[in-house]
Amino acid sequence: MLTVPVRRVGEGERRSVERLLDLDPYAAAPVAERVAAHGLSWWRGEGRVLGYGSRRNLESICWLGGNLTPVLATPPAVAAYAEQLSGEPRICSSIVGHADAVLGLWERLAARWGPARDVRPNQPLLATGAAPQPAADPDVRRVRVDEIDQLFPAAVAMYTEEVGVSPLAEDGGRSYRRRVTELVRAGRAYARFVDGQVVFKAELAVVTRRTAQIQGVWVDPQWRGRGIATGAMAAVVRDALAHVAPTVSLYVNDFNLPARRVYQRCGFRPVGTLATILF
Repeated sequence: MLTVPVRRVGEGERRSVERLLDLDPYAAAPVAERVAAHGLSWWRGEGRVLGYGSRRNLESICWLGGNLTPVLATPPAVAAYAEQLSGEPRICSSIVGHADAVLGLWERLAARWGPARDVRPNQPLLATGAAPQPAADPDVRRVRVDEIDQLFPAAVAMYTEEVGVSPLAEDGGRSYRRRVTELVRAGRAYARFVDGQVVFKAELAVVTRRTAQIQGVWVDPQWRGRGIATGAMAAVVRDALAHVAPTVSLYVNDFNLPARRVYQRCGFRPVGTLATILF
């Protein structure tokens, strides 16, 4: 039995937490965004942050909410988090983070939390701080609030294709539509419209002072193979670098070779490898 050096981290350790998040600006971006928005006080956050190490030497943290995300988790930290979490029911819908930590957690938690709906063990994490060489598609722009009804079906199609389940299943899509609306209102949703229909879309799903993380990239199936994705992504990256954050990042499934080629053409370079366990 391990002696578990894992504890709930509170606002008094926020500086130590932010120091760790700065050491891992791309993989830990979703956690950094939540900490910046809500702090570490339990009554303000959407989840809780577990810490590994002493108060004088916080070595790693683990976000537990809708997702479970280990940050800078060494093998001893992974083992300690797993022992702590194995006594709790699963509340997260996914485990996502650096591949070695995520797969180590899953190896220890699968018997209690399984089965997983999908295991994606190799997701290249990419980033760029330079404007793309390809020309930006001038028709790709930020989505207006009055265009949410046009964007939403494309967002549902993307989610269903990428995640494998429909976001309409749980509550008729109300929570997912709220999320889409939040992104549009924040100026973080981009699209190209043709005759009122969305043929390309992407969002800055996570924004920190270090990076803007693109998610939800989607091309209408009828427009795939026409070469629109590179220019569209170039437009999103250019706008994000000019107005949002000093770098742009994303992660992609290793088997999605067409998307990986687009990202490479737009100047993205590998900065790590993620893994995701989906429930």
